[in-house]
Amino acid sequence: MKRIIVLALALWLGSGLTVRASDFGGKLSAAAVTLTKNKVVYDPAYFRIAYPGGDVPANKGVCTDVVIRAYRQLGIDLQQLVHEDMSRHFAVYPKLWGLSRPDPNIDHRRVPNLACFFSRYGQVKAVTNNGADYKPGDMVTWTLSGGRPHIGVVSPFKSVDGQRYQLVHNIGRGQVLEDCLLAYTITGHYAYDGRRKP
Repeated sequence: MKRIIVLALALWLGSGLTVRASDFGGKLSAAAVTLTKNKVVYDPAYFRIAYPGGDVPANKGVCTDVVIRAYRQLGIDLQQLVHEDMSRHFAVYPKLWGLSRPDPNIDHRRVPNLACFFSRYGQVKAVTNNGADYKPGDMVTWTLSGGRPHIGVVSPFKSVDGQRYQLVHNIGRGQVLEDCLLAYTITGHYAYDGRRKP
């Protein structure tokens, strides 16, 4: 059923995009693209949310929510996975927020925590400025001006010049598809297919 949904959405987007049933990255990237059809206001506020399976209001979000929502469409709950791993291995996660214990309302919504989780359970890939090295479904992290971390999902759609894939991210204009791979300083490159878990 999920395969049918992803294929239908890809055709609906009008791209001629095809996704193989065995291609997790393709399915994740297609799921991320569907999020661009939803109007979302950038809102970094702290929200108390359900656990597991919690989400901030559907019309709100930040860059990490793009990643979380794309994985949720494929039945993978990063809120639960990150919380379980942080509960067992809190010391290995960044200490940037002054917390003494995990918080399932916010931990998975922080870029450094997602990067740590992906590096522990996924594949750490090379950080380069070569667009050909980034494949649909990969996660890319950047540092923005002022040292702010950012994350996006590599889409299945190429840039106008065909040199790289565009990304789905939310940097303040909602969940958008954009040619932004090389627009910021890349700090991380990951792939995670959900098979390895805490």
